[in-house]
Amino acid sequence: MRGLEGKICVVTGGSHGIGAATCRRLAEEGAKVAVTDVVDEDGEAVVSGITSAGGEAAYWHLDVTDEDAVRDVLGQVKATWGQLDVIVNNAGIAGADKPTDQVDLDEWSKVMDVNVKGVFLCTKHAVPLMREAGAGSIINLSSIYGIVGAPDIPPYHASKGAVREMTKTDAVLYAKEKIRVNSVHPGFIWTPLVEDLAERSDKSVEAFRAELDSLHPIGHVGAPEDIAAGIAYLASDDARFVTGAELVIDGGYIAK
Repeated sequence: MRGLEGKICVVTGGSHGIGAATCRRLAEEGAKVAVTDVVDEDGEAVVSGITSAGGEAAYWHLDVTDEDAVRDVLGQVKATWGQLDVIVNNAGIAGADKPTDQVDLDEWSKVMDVNVKGVFLCTKHAVPLMREAGAGSIINLSSIYGIVGAPDIPPYHASKGAVREMTKTDAVLYAKEKIRVNSVHPGFIWTPLVEDLAERSDKSVEAFRAELDSLHPIGHVGAPEDIAAGIAYLASDDARFVTGAELVIDGGYIAK
């Protein structure tokens, strides 16, 4: 089933991990996909893979912390394909992994700029385009740690809590305009971000992953494609009555 036929979708942080898997899945569902990131070579490779498989995609360099760039890129997407239907606010970084009292202001601000300010700017400039289109779907990547706490990476967890609440506020603000806003809360997904955490830990990557597997009732960490499937649902008209929701995809991690 191609549930996104004719939809124009933008994915931030689309060059790798959940973002790349999402770009591929949306294209498979029939969407035209704007792959955006600051890692140009990898982003172009995602586009090449999509087009080789018969899908339609294009790459734009985008720093989500730069308001002029966000405005310009979203405008270029509309100019290229006629409108904007979906934006997936996926771009994010993990940041400093140290106790709160040891995090310096620059480390804190760097995470907030990408993970929170980036979502704000992309939403701010997507809404007018979706208003012109008559409807839209905004999908924000939060985390299970936007819902529950953990004793590590405080700036990241705080940023994902902010994204969770931003989602609910915007869902209420724009519901009457048929612009839906939902958040996705992945558990541990084996992405470059999580692998980087493994490499920075005092364990081997294999031991780190095995320990993560054991934390999930389903028996293993997730794959980027697991999250992409949920995003594709929220982007589609099948989710036309879904707004302000938190889609937790975590192998049962926070159900314990």
